[in-house]
Amino acid sequence: MKHWLWLSLFVIILDQATKWLVLDSIAPGTVVEVLPNLNLTLAFNTGAAFSFLAQAGGWQRWLFAAFALVVTGVLVAWLLRLRPRERFMAAALALIIGGAIGNLIDRVLLGHVIDFIQVWLPWIPLQLFNPWPAFNIADSAITAGVVVMIVHTLFTPEERPESAPASPAGNDTRP
Repeated sequence: MKHWLWLSLFVIILDQATKWLVLDSIAPGTVVEVLPNLNLTLAFNTGAAFSFLAQAGGWQRWLFAAFALVVTGVLVAWLLRLRPRERFMAAALALIIGGAIGNLIDRVLLGHVIDFIQVWLPWIPLQLFNPWPAFNIADSAITAGVVVMIVHTLFTPEERPESAPASPAGNDTRP
């Protein structure tokens, strides 16, 4: 299933290209309205999701980098062991791998992750987040991969092991 790693590579390239394009085009903190509930804004996140541990002092950079490396290694090993018919799981793993590596590159090279997409959800009070969180293509790929994985796990029937051949009619040897 290693051929699914092309999807990971695509996510990494798209993620890095969009981050550098935004980095070159938008000043930090500037909000560019694209649609009524969609903005572009350049933000730097030294933490994890929703800036978790962003104010930790710098050590979190290497913790999150190490975590991304371990998770990526586990997911690549899992991906390589999948059977050819497990396409949905392969796609999910490839998306997560690409997203993890995309953010890992930022974290190692820059010390922070570049975020730039803001989606305003009108039913969530603005007071909960200040500033409103931003994310990137890598985060989107991770989220999409997790959703595909959950849906696949919940709605794909479990594969049953092949049972022993049924005994011929009339020759039932059960006690």
